[in-house]
Amino acid sequence: MSQKVKYIVMTAVVLLAASTAWGGNVTFKARLDSVTLLMGKTTALHLEITQDKDARGFFPGEQLDTLNAMVEIAERPAADTTDLGNNRIQINRDLIIQSFDSGMWIIKPIPYVVNGDTAYCNQLSLKVLPVNVSQMKDIHDIKPVEDVPFNLLDWLPDYWWAWLLALLLIGAGFWAYRKYYKKGINPLKPTKKRLPPYEEAMINLQNLKAAQLWQNGQEKEYFTGLTDILRVYIDRRFHINAVEMTSSQIIDTLKENKETKAVNEQLEMILEVADIVKFANARPLADDNEVAYQRAVNFVEATRPVEQPEKKEEVKE
Repeated sequence: MSQKVKYIVMTAVVLLAASTAWGGNVTFKARLDSVTLLMGKTTALHLEITQDKDARGFFPGEQLDTLNAMVEIAERPAADTTDLGNNRIQINRDLIIQSFDSGMWIIKPIPYVVNGDTAYCNQLSLKVLPVNVSQMKDIHDIKPVEDVPFNLLDWLPDYWWAWLLALLLIGAGFWAYRKYYKKGINPLKPTKKRLPPYEEAMINLQNLKAAQLWQNGQEKEYFTGLTDILRVYIDRRFHINAVEMTSSQIIDTLKENKETKAVNEQLEMILEVADIVKFANARPLADDNEVAYQRAVNFVEATRPVEQPEKKEEVKE
């Protein structure tokens, strides 16, 4: 057999294998609607895949927008699947392609991966013809670019007023949350006049004692309630944001206050024991619970505002 005949036979075998390339039980064919295309126009590249129904495949280059440097993918319509029976299906996938450069362009075999194997379609050729400018009608000079006056409405999205209204509502809701709901205040309900800090703290301490939390093994809840009462009292009595402070920050701040210097040591002992119980899961003795409560009462009593007697106006004779 001559070398020429061998070359023809081998070429035929390669082309046949490429036209029905397969990976496992997959066949993959490709054809063009038109092998000749006018520059800038589009044509359809039809891909036909036959595979088992339960096989899962994908195109590795699905995210690309070109087939090669000269041929672009203008559109990717959805694939169509047909049931062939015998657990076989046919997937028909079209690619709308175009080219803006004239010449004969080769579309290399497209890969398709299924169940770990890769199948390739047959190679195609696309001839792109140049546009005959002399036959085109109504050709005019390019107009100069005009400066368009700035208009804010042109830059705003559609229904911009709805977005503005939504932002205003969100802002109003956030403001209401910070002002009312975060502090446990419902603006829709009529609010009762709040008791002065001293009376409120003493009532809350009495209620805490009546709840008998530590007597029922709830020492952590007991000390949490005790310190919360003191924090709110300090906040209202001295206008110190004790609710958001740590124990050490509260002590350091009250050391500078003349009214709390005398009893600051008692408050410090309460907070130290409370921190150990809450964060170290320690269980204090019954006497420790009683002493902490009495120290809290002493602190509130000692810092109770002193009512100044009203000055009587001197009667001039």
